Amino acid sequence: MDPIIDVHNLDLSVQGKQLFKNLTFKIPANKLTCITGENGVGKTTLIKYLLSTFNHPDKCIKMNITRTETQYVPQLRNLDDEFPLDICDFVGLGLKKAVFPWHTAKERLLLQRILTETSLTDIQNRPLGAASGGEKQRAFLAQALCAEPKLLILDESTASLDKDSKYNLMDLIERLLQTRKITVLFITHDPDLITHYADYELRLANQKGKLLGKDRSSHVTI
Repeated sequence: MDPIIDVHNLDLSVQGKQLFKNLTFKIPANKLTCITGENGVGKTTLIKYLLSTFNHPDKCIKMNITRTETQYVPQLRNLDDEFPLDICDFVGLGLKKAVFPWHTAKERLLLQRILTETSLTDIQNRPLGAASGGEKQRAFLAQALCAEPKLLILDESTASLDKDSKYNLMDLIERLLQTRKITVLFITHDPDLITHYADYELRLANQKGKLLGKDRSSHVTI
């Protein structure tokens, strides 16, 4: 199977600081790969650079996917308690917009299916600003899923959540991997989540990267 992302001999510097030199790795399709490394190693910078190559191609990077098939979910964002949208309307912002400014019957069905998948149906009319941290993060994820992505990037999406909310979110991600043709990249520092949920780990260190299998003990060739 072709990898969804193929990086070969990438050199990447930011503001004169070299983050990666001859970085080479492949991301398997339809799996969950955790991206790990010490603070400052360049995890988020690498992801942002990969995303930038949709508009500015780099010969070192092959993205076997389009930008519209890719969704990025950041770490939990601070929202004012008076944030005006309810959860349903916020999630619906992620629907692919066509000619009409209103949702079609097909879009409404998709929206309700995703609210159900993300366990948001019962609170869909709650103001997003009044939701808990775990509920907010599920809403951000649901909004991304409305675009029906093939690649989902989670940038430390569990970092601000309590233990139960972390595991609930990752259980949801695990179910999505079982029911959809989706690939997940998950930037995280949490060793327990890596152990429980990752199919692969891309470990970044010393300007290099190593893709490890589920047992984290051996280099994997894709």
